[in-house]
Amino acid sequence: MQIEVTINGKKASLQVANDEVLVDSLRKHGLSSVRRGCDTTCCGLCSVWIDGKPTLSCAVLAFRVNGKDITTIEGVQTEAEEFAQVLAAEGAEQCGFCSPGFIMTVLAMKRELQNPNEEEIIHYLTGNLCRCTGYMGQMRAVKKYLGVTA
Repeated sequence: MQIEVTINGKKASLQVANDEVLVDSLRKHGLSSVRRGCDTTCCGLCSVWIDGKPTLSCAVLAFRVNGKDITTIEGVQTEAEEFAQVLAAEGAEQCGFCSPGFIMTVLAMKRELQNPNEEEIIHYLTGNLCRCTGYMGQMRAVKKYLGVTA
């Protein structure tokens, strides 16, 4: 079936199978930053925004986004680069495989939460897995980027 979506501010028509998940549709459309990881909604690699809300694209059937606005890291490149610089400065950037999904989640958190505490940050980031960093550097980077002092 054919669906009509807006991806990163541009209208697009996608040909999708009835059982196709969004991560696969986006990758077929050339958006390789949307990564396939666990296929069980546990790793966060496939995170995108649907109508501005962070969503795991491996858990959404593609036909369900018909008429919706989808944002990938390519659609928030300036913000993503700003946060990526903070990640690198805090020693939290390793292989980079998890970075697009993680960055999308952090940028969504910045838009949704005002002055989050560490517990709220941890809760928001639950489900974003990184095999390289050990999370302490990531937490420092998130706090610094969000301006959290405590």
